[in-house]
Amino acid sequence: MPARRKLEGLQLASALRDSLGGEGYGVDKLRGDLLAGLTVGISAIPLSMALAIAIGIPPEHGLYTSLVAGLIMALFGGSRYSISGPTAAFVVILQPIVQQYGLSGLLLTTLMSACIALIMAVAKFGRIVTYIPNTVTFGFTVGIAVIIATLQLPDLLGLQLTEPLPDFFFAKIWTILAAVGSLDWPSLLITVLSFSVMLAWPKLKVPVPAHLVTIIVATAAVFALRESGVVVATIGSSFEYTAPDGGAGAGIPNFLPAFELPWHNSSGAPWTLELVSTLLPEALTIALLGAIEALLCAVMLERLTGARYHANAELFGHGLGNLIAPFFGGFSAAPELARSTTNYRAGARTPIAAIVHAGVIAATLIWAEPYLQHLPMACMATLVIIVAWRMCHGRQILSTIRTAPMADVLVFFVCFSLTLMVDMVVAIGSAVVIAAFLFMRDIAEMTKVRDITKLLKHVPRPLPDGWRVVKISGPMFFAAADKIFNELEDMAENQNGLVLHMDGVPLLDAGGLDGLTSFIKRCKKLGVELILSDIQFQPLRAMVKAEIKPENGNFVVYATLADALDAVLDKSSEVPPTC
Repeated sequence: MPARRKLEGLQLASALRDSLGGEGYGVDKLRGDLLAGLTVGISAIPLSMALAIAIGIPPEHGLYTSLVAGLIMALFGGSRYSISGPTAAFVVILQPIVQQYGLSGLLLTTLMSACIALIMAVAKFGRIVTYIPNTVTFGFTVGIAVIIATLQLPDLLGLQLTEPLPDFFFAKIWTILAAVGSLDWPSLLITVLSFSVMLAWPKLKVPVPAHLVTIIVATAAVFALRESGVVVATIGSSFEYTAPDGGAGAGIPNFLPAFELPWHNSSGAPWTLELVSTLLPEALTIALLGAIEALLCAVMLERLTGARYHANAELFGHGLGNLIAPFFGGFSAAPELARSTTNYRAGARTPIAAIVHAGVIAATLIWAEPYLQHLPMACMATLVIIVAWRMCHGRQILSTIRTAPMADVLVFFVCFSLTLMVDMVVAIGSAVVIAAFLFMRDIAEMTKVRDITKLLKHVPRPLPDGWRVVKISGPMFFAAADKIFNELEDMAENQNGLVLHMDGVPLLDAGGLDGLTSFIKRCKKLGVELILSDIQFQPLRAMVKAEIKPENGNFVVYATLADALDAVLDKSSEVPPTC
């Protein structure tokens, strides 16, 4: 029961309360949280900026998102070790929104998705992740990764695009290929160097994150190239901001985000009811994807650590973080598995580590701004591609494709293809519908009808001529009803009576009830006496609710098969009246 409450109840800030209660909070836990928070905070800085750049907004908004959303989700969430912030999964959805509606549209979509997530939490949809097939999740994850990699190609190669990348995937590829002539060799050099360090550094088994070493090496290369008179695109040369005094600065600001009503943001389209209705499908997708990200991360952390999570509390913290973040310039965030596992392995004991992580980002905004503006854009794009690759869990996906039934493989490729060629809303919806139909087909095929009249195990004594005993196994629902009752009608032909042994029928839905009602009428018309036995609770309740009542001499119900057989034998032993 406690485990069920964790999954189905709504206990706010449960992760923080659970981890600080019990044994209390001592020096050892504080030391572990400080070290883990410092480690994951430093790691999150370049990734947060890189993901903001990937969706087309200034990099400081990625830091604002990690700071505000990460802090709120840690305080109110239900998973002890989760670290939240911008995630690669959102890039594909958010980038077109920014392209069409600017930062204002992005903040509106984030607020709308947050409200949907909060409704899901209050409605206790914490187990929603269990209703999304793995093949659907894998399909759109791989599709997202491919699109993310495509979006980074201009920065990786230093291309000068003459027009924004179009929405259609293959049109994106064509636009990039058309710009290959503008390839910038210094950017390509930084890209090759960054990938080399990212791949080689983990082999040294030094306890320093590879992406931190990568940005240090890439930034050093930028300074070396600059000394030679070669200019490389950096954050400082690509972005600027407006200071509180109205002045302009290059790179990222050196102050904390200020509270601002997001609908007063002038960067993008003004908020209208028409804009709300236009962005609602994207908000629904972000809310669903964020819920999947948050709950999958919590599930994986539970498997890794053994610490249980509160599903609905995690959803509530996720929604609340995204509700507050837009008031400080943040956008859609979610718990991220790589950062969360790093947090645990670095010694985290409680959500205090995530709060320390937010403090590190705040300190970075205040004191590290002069250094961050020198980070090369090609290196930022490299980090995003590496994150997208890791997001795929390639080995697990390949194993699933090799071992899964062909129907599941079909669902994977449908979801993957639609993610590339249409969008995630259509991809997830279509794949889930196809998976549901395939599941119903499989379940319908499991429902069987078998003549057991000659089986001594079930029918120990011979029955009178013209009587059959038929066992039904499996749910009698709309997808199976036609097949089952057609077979039963064939078995009832030229019979005096039919006993339906229904102990293997766990479910009877409206389609099954319609089929049963029609079959009872058909038996009455044919003069076949129908006896039902061993009806389980749900089918019996459904029959009572549908007012399907026994009719003496036509349709009878018995509690057990033995009682039904005794009744048949008693009928045959009755002496017919004499004239």
